[in-house]
Amino acid sequence: MLPIPANELNGSGALGPYWTFYHAVVAEQLRQWLPDRPSLLLDLSGGRGRGPAQAARAGHRVIEVLDFRKPAEPWLRDASDRIQKVRADDLGFLPDGSVDAVIAEERVLSVEIMTESVLEDVFRVLKPGGRVLMCVDSLVLGMAILAEQNYWAHLCQTGEVMLIPWPDGSITRCFTSGQVRELITGAGLEVEWIRPRTVLSPSTVDHVLGSDSRSLAWLVRTELETQSDDDDTVGIHLVASARKPL
Repeated sequence: MLPIPANELNGSGALGPYWTFYHAVVAEQLRQWLPDRPSLLLDLSGGRGRGPAQAARAGHRVIEVLDFRKPAEPWLRDASDRIQKVRADDLGFLPDGSVDAVIAEERVLSVEIMTESVLEDVFRVLKPGGRVLMCVDSLVLGMAILAEQNYWAHLCQTGEVMLIPWPDGSITRCFTSGQVRELITGAGLEVEWIRPRTVLSPSTVDHVLGSDSRSLAWLVRTELETQSDDDDTVGIHLVASARKPL
């Protein structure tokens, strides 16, 4: 059974409480991950993430690369003076070693099938010691989508690259934690940690928030305290932090 129905993965519908929780987890993970000192960040989330605004409020400057294929969300169009929006299909406009950190959220590294090429570019533009925070679709999500579409034969395939056809005709790339580790180290980066974005189920979140809406902060704290590194048996997305060697 698909952990979250495909038509709910855009954050709308009956799973509204879960997505409220999900975005709160994303925000807290980013808050804990952001550099302590004002820095220059590169955001590759295609203009759909909330990270640039959060990073700007924390005192950082952000270069946000917009996706030509999709418009930015309406609530993201008003950039602060700390956010510079750029439309580009690669990072050729940035010199080597020019940014302190990179954020690659909103599944951008799964939608971009040639993920290795993107991370090679990320390695190039990062300063030594710079970090990257990235999120990809998990193998759990990919296999569930295949099962939902009755692609049972595909579930038996064990190829190194798992490309998943979605009901809307798009293709995404799903990863195990081991594959994420290989992807990161193959680009020359050092893995800090890899974990599921969330391990609490939508039904659990819905039950707790339905009982007391004030319990959101407790749920987020519980989520982040109970996650274990390299666990890819649960969760629709994997999130990882990596660093460029000094």
